[in-house]
Amino acid sequence: MTVASSTPLVVDAFTSFDPTAHFVWVAIGAFLLTAALDLAGNRKHARYAGSVAWALFGVFWLTMMPYFYYDAQSPLQTILSLAGLPLCVYTGYLLYGGRDSLLTLTRAVGLMGIIYLPFTTIEPLKMWLIETVTIQSHMGMQLLGYSPGIEEGMNGYQSRFAFEGYSTYIVLACTGIGSISIFGGLIAAVRAPLRRKLAAFAVAVGVIWILNLARNVFVGLAAPLGWFDYGVFNTITATLAGEGMRTSFFVSHHLISQTLSIVALVGITLLVVRIVPELFDVLDDLLYILTGDEYDLRADLGMEPVMTDGGDD
Repeated sequence: MTVASSTPLVVDAFTSFDPTAHFVWVAIGAFLLTAALDLAGNRKHARYAGSVAWALFGVFWLTMMPYFYYDAQSPLQTILSLAGLPLCVYTGYLLYGGRDSLLTLTRAVGLMGIIYLPFTTIEPLKMWLIETVTIQSHMGMQLLGYSPGIEEGMNGYQSRFAFEGYSTYIVLACTGIGSISIFGGLIAAVRAPLRRKLAAFAVAVGVIWILNLARNVFVGLAAPLGWFDYGVFNTITATLAGEGMRTSFFVSHHLISQTLSIVALVGITLLVVRIVPELFDVLDDLLYILTGDEYDLRADLGMEPVMTDGGDD
């Protein structure tokens, strides 16, 4: 009998309640406090609370760096987590200094946490999401002529694709809920008519869901079937992740899928801002944080909203 080894199809970064996981929720609480103070018209104290929230968020990303480097062995996530501290601290500094437009981005991060938190803390909800995505990903494999079946993964859910030997299993981070939370928080945070916000959210969720399933099918097949088990890829994997990492999983997930996910996020953003152009203000702030230059993306791109209306719904 062959003993199957398996790997989570993507890493599950925020779901275990270790001190690091607790720390991020303290930061989210500070973001929500900032939003409440801003809503109450207490702009001065909202700046103070927001600055603290961003600093806490930055420290959280720094604490995640060893996990991404040693456990997840993801070069991209390691770099992003390392950059998180200075970027977050700088954002808090700008907010403290009076860049009040950043209160929208601050509010968005808190709302992202509200969307994401139930799926990490409510076990039946988490199980439903993981197993639903597993079933639908398996259906995608069947469309391509593969039918490995589904069995219990190392997380205790019916989430593992039952290939002989090496295989992968779905964890919470494979469900797309992280990206959905990002867009949901941003859309909810801006001041725009409800009808357009709901339309933008529906577009974002639909595209994310389909692309995420495609990613799961790709990695779920590439890893056990050895699609990238060739000399040059073996060398790259051994150099970046060590001899213990399976080449086809590393290349399909860490290199190809994570790179394409950035492209996908940009594409989804372009779709969403056509419906909720108020998001351009948030994007302008993000670019200012990254470059130090002021931008007017809506004017620069010459984009007009697809959907317009005269007032709040």
